[in-house]
Amino acid sequence: MKEQAQTCCDFTIEVMGEGVATAVPDETIVTLGVSGESDSLGTLQTDQAKTIDAIIQAMLALGVPRESISTAQYSIEPQYDFIDGKQVFRGYRAVHLLRITIDGAKDAGRVIDAAVAQGANMVSDITFQSTHADEARRKALTLAVRDAEAKALAIAATLGVSLSSIPCKVMESPGNRFEPVMFKAASVPAGDVGTTIEPGTLTFKASVRVWYVYG
Repeated sequence: MKEQAQTCCDFTIEVMGEGVATAVPDETIVTLGVSGESDSLGTLQTDQAKTIDAIIQAMLALGVPRESISTAQYSIEPQYDFIDGKQVFRGYRAVHLLRITIDGAKDAGRVIDAAVAQGANMVSDITFQSTHADEARRKALTLAVRDAEAKALAIAATLGVSLSSIPCKVMESPGNRFEPVMFKAASVPAGDVGTTIEPGTLTFKASVRVWYVYG
C-alpha cells in the first residue's frame, strides 16, 4: 500500500527578496593593441613590436605606471583562402593586445586616442571597476533581505497570522550579479580622435530566498 501523500505543509512562508546597489567606478581597464596580416611573418612581428613599444611609451607619457601595463593577448595564426575547393595559404594574422589599468574612470578616451595615434587599431574591451564594490555587494544583499522580510510581513498580515522575528532559513541566489560593467568594441579606425567614454554607474544586484515560520 502506497504511503498516503502529505496533505499539509510546514508552517512556513517562503519569499524572494531583491536588492540593488550602485557604486561609482574609480578604476578602468582598457585592452587594446594591434591586429594585422602579412605574407611575411617576420615583417609582421617586427612592425607590431614597434607599434606596441610606441603605445607603451605613449602610456608612460600619460602617467600610466609601467606595472599597470601588461600583455593581454599575443597570437599568430596562418590564414588561408579556398580556391576551386583547395586551401591556399594567404599569409599570417597576428594580434598583440595590452591590458592597461588606469586610476579613475575619465581617462579611457585619452588612453585610446594616444594608442591610436601610435598605430593601435583594435580595442577589445573597456572594463570599469570600483574599489567600493564589496561595500555595494553587501548593501545589495542587505536590501534583498529587507525586501524579503517586507514581503513575508505583508503575506502574514493578509493571512492574519504572526510571523517569527528571525527567519528559519536564508539562501543567497546563485544568480546574483556582481560583475563589473564591460564595454565591447571592435576595431578602431585610424585617425579617430577625441574619443569620449562614459563610465556610467556600476550596478550590483542580489536576490535571496527566505523562509519564515508563522503561527
